[in-house]
Amino acid sequence: MIPPHISTTSDQPGPTRAPGAIVPVLAFAGIVVAVMQTLLVPVIKDLPQLLDTTPSNATWVLTSTLLSGAVATPIMGRLGDLYGKRRLLLASLAVMVVGALISGFTSELIPMIFGRTLQGFAMGAIPLGIGLMRDELPRERLASAMALMSSSIGVGGGLALPLAALVAQNTDWHVLFFGAAGLGALSIVLTLVAVPESKTRAEGSFDYVGALGLSLGLVLFLLPITKGSDWGWSSTTTLGLFAASAVVLFLWGLLELRIPAPLVDLRTTARREVLLTNLASIMVGVSFYVVSLVLPQLLQLPTSTGYGLGQSMVVAGLCVAPLGLTMMFTAPVYARISAKYGPKSTLILGLLIIAIGYGAGLGLMSAAWQTVVISVLIGTGIGIAYSSLPALIVGAVDPSETGAANGLNALMRSIGTSVSSAVIGMVLADTANHVGGVAIPTMHGFRLSFLIATAAVALGLVLALFLPGRDRRATGDRLLATSEAPERAGERVA
Repeated sequence: MIPPHISTTSDQPGPTRAPGAIVPVLAFAGIVVAVMQTLLVPVIKDLPQLLDTTPSNATWVLTSTLLSGAVATPIMGRLGDLYGKRRLLLASLAVMVVGALISGFTSELIPMIFGRTLQGFAMGAIPLGIGLMRDELPRERLASAMALMSSSIGVGGGLALPLAALVAQNTDWHVLFFGAAGLGALSIVLTLVAVPESKTRAEGSFDYVGALGLSLGLVLFLLPITKGSDWGWSSTTTLGLFAASAVVLFLWGLLELRIPAPLVDLRTTARREVLLTNLASIMVGVSFYVVSLVLPQLLQLPTSTGYGLGQSMVVAGLCVAPLGLTMMFTAPVYARISAKYGPKSTLILGLLIIAIGYGAGLGLMSAAWQTVVISVLIGTGIGIAYSSLPALIVGAVDPSETGAANGLNALMRSIGTSVSSAVIGMVLADTANHVGGVAIPTMHGFRLSFLIATAAVALGLVLALFLPGRDRRATGDRLLATSEAPERAGERVA
């Protein structure tokens, strides 16, 4: 991420590559990262038995990935600005492959969490990919490309569910990690072949203290959310960790405002347009992860429970797959809608569709086909909403600030999914029935999860309504200036 007061320089250009391959290769990298995030969703109900641990501890296998992803987003973005976005994208993918291999060779909780934490660092690929697109693509391709990259996290998540279910149902569940490592290796090769290194560099140094402070603050915040039901919400440990998180993040914010090259430029996020967009992004992130956690479990629970749909893992994955497929198809549709009505209107439209999907889901949980309807509705809404966010950010800041602003927006979405994973995992664990020592999620827990998602979407909708309207031509001018900025920087250096 490049703070507005940090100038840029230009390295020697790398070898010429086919420009038409940049977008699909970067989008594939985003999809691979999303696959890694949702890899274990089909077997989430079996994780306590597979890892010989409690349900609340097992949720850390998912939460650790989301948490490290939230931390990695600004860190990898800043490192990419300093040392090359393509280089850091390759590093992110390589760390993900290593983490997948570690998880693939263990059935112990602690090594599994360590491997999943490494996998989460690949989340930095999303802002790095958007940054590379901004640096390399002409204006006429930039908006739709950013929309595709932004929604790739949902596309990969939706497509991973049936594929992961097929693998888990027919082979050892560790094969999931080996397959994901293979996809990561393929993405590395494609990136080496097709994506050029950005010629734009930021001056300054990496904010190590800021990176440590942000990481510590987020961990202190999410740990009591995950463990609050075990420790007691009014216990000294829970309240103490929340208080410590507030203190650490406050001091971190003061530090970021004082140093010349911060990890996150908080002055940018204080602007009304950016602040409201980022807060709405958190709500979209919360709503996206809820459906991915709830529907697969509902579909696979036996009919003897009275509400389970008794489907296999593969069928459950296929029923939820439209969540990702619709997100893939809404990226180009978004570009047309936004060109006519603007990104604010498309964000509002997306949030309304998500709310309709979750509202319908409260009464449509009695048949497999009903879950498909829910997946289509929510996937369409999230695809439109996710695609709107980069355009809103670009339209709200100067071209020199788009790197920092988009990186922070990606962080907000990661925080939303991290909080969603912790909260919904806690809700399902607290409302579960225990039969023979096995915790079985209840319909009450599923509906409560959907109500939480609906409330998050409603709050996001209110925030979006207060976004100022912006002339579409002004947004286009900013996109043009953004896409031409690296060229002008090179001319200044020359």
